[in-house]
This record gives sequence, C-alpha cells and structure tokens, in this order.
Amino acid sequence: MQPLGPFDLAHQNQYFGSWPTLQAEPHTLVLAFPVEGWVGSAAVTVSQASDGAVHLAAHGDAPAEEAVAQALAVLSLDIDATCWPDVGARDQVMGELQRRYRFVRPVLFATPYEAAAHFVLGHRRSAAQARRLRTALAESYGDPVNISGQVFHAFPRPQVLAKVTAFPGLETPRLERLHAIAAAALEGSLDRRRLRDLEETDALTQLRQLPGIGDFFAQGILHRGAGTADGMTRDEMSLHAIRTAYSLTDATPPAQVLEIGERWHPFRMWATVLLHIDMRARRLLSALPHSGGRSPRGRA
Repeated sequence: MQPLGPFDLAHQNQYFGSWPTLQAEPHTLVLAFPVEGWVGSAAVTVSQASDGAVHLAAHGDAPAEEAVAQALAVLSLDIDATCWPDVGARDQVMGELQRRYRFVRPVLFATPYEAAAHFVLGHRRSAAQARRLRTALAESYGDPVNISGQVFHAFPRPQVLAKVTAFPGLETPRLERLHAIAAAALEGSLDRRRLRDLEETDALTQLRQLPGIGDFFAQGILHRGAGTADGMTRDEMSLHAIRTAYSLTDATPPAQVLEIGERWHPFRMWATVLLHIDMRARRLLSALPHSGGRSPRGRA
C-alpha cells in the first residue's frame, strides 16, 4: 500500500520500542499479536520500498486480511494523513517538530485489549519490568508464529489469559484485573472499531469501569490502544509537554494550555505524541555527558 501522507518506517522504529526484525531481512519489521475476534494470532512483516510503498504480509493462523488491517492500524497507516503537514503550516512550533521528527505517526498497541493489559502489568513497575513480564507471558501462553525458522510470540489471546491462575510476578489482585480485561475483550467492549465509534466521554466512562483502570489508563487505552487521531489527553505529562514547547509557565491553567490543541485539528493526538517524543529526546540529551543541558531544538 502507498501511505496517504508522509511516512518513514525506519524512522518510526526509533521512537516506539524498536520491533524485532527478520534475520534474513534486517530492514523488515515483525509485529506479532492476537487478532481481534480472537480465533488466532498473526505475525505481520512490514517493509518499505524506495518509492515509499509499504509491503505487509501476514503469517499465522488468523485471517490474513484482518491481521494486515490490524497492523495498518498499529502503524497509524489506516489514517489519511495528507493533511497532517497542514497542522505544522499553521502552527510554527508543531511545524518545527514535524520536520525534526520527519512527520512521525503514533504507533498504537496491537489492540485496546493489549493496551489495557499493558497498563495493568506496568502499574507501579518500571518500564523494563513491565516489558519483561509481557515477554514472559507471551512466551508462556501466546501463540507462536514461525517465519522462516524464526519464532515470534504474540501476547496471549484473552480466552487463554482468562485461564491463567498463577504466574511469577503476577500477584492475585493484578491477575484478577487481567481476567476482567480478558472478559471485556471477549464480550467485545474493548473492540477497536467500537471504541473509535463512541463519543470520547462515553468511551472513557466505560473504560473506567474496568478494575484497576482510572482516568489516566482509560485515556491511554482509548487514544493509544484504539487510536483516536484527534483525541486529546489531559494528563499532567501532556500538559507539561505543551507548556514546555510553547514556553508557558507552570501556573498557566490547564484549560488555557489545552486551548493550544485546537490548532492541531484533526490530528490533536498525533501532535500530542510528537510533543512527548520531543520531551523524551530533550531529557535524554540533557543526561548525556558534557551536554550542558542543551536542548536538541534545531537538530535533525
């Protein structure tokens, strides 16, 4: 498929955890996940040709067309982004960030179900601890998909996760919350299309009904799990990122901070993700020896 709007697969891979690749084709990424409908799992290979075309192929026992569609959603390639540069044309700060990060698009969780599970697994744990636990669960209970001798493990399908009664690192309350998330996925309330079609306030209200899911996690499931291109998060980290980028003081009221996001329609979530990427990049640079706390502004 030819992306609608700018897209650089290799550049994307720098900012969202770095996917595994095929040993025989190091530039081909592999996304492994259970496919919604939960009849099977897939590993979708993704590569980009010199003309910009993105090539995807599904492997595994899940329906190929559905697996590829899900992979496109993960990469935000199911969105027509031809107007994404227009946001930067009318907002100088956003335009600078778009150019610096090559119009990077958000990468979503494979499903809202996986997003919810991720937040429960990572609650009060470091990112590294959460990743290790996710990997261990996938290797123990996820469907394996073999591609030319390489095996990739998807996260456990919800009907499998619901039957896990004990696992190292999962205390009983956390496991019970995962069971509730699995049940919600099986009944369809965490379906990506369903959540996208709901009004934002209704979707967030329903997500907060899940055990262990507060407002912050609900926003994460909706915006980074379902993938709402024009959603707007209101957490403190996002507010801080906006204040920093637009040289606002900490005393600037949240309502006034969020008004800036009105300039980013219809890509408010994409713009917010870009601000988060820049904030992390500046923190990493300031931590480098002899950096003197310099900002990477102006650096490609």
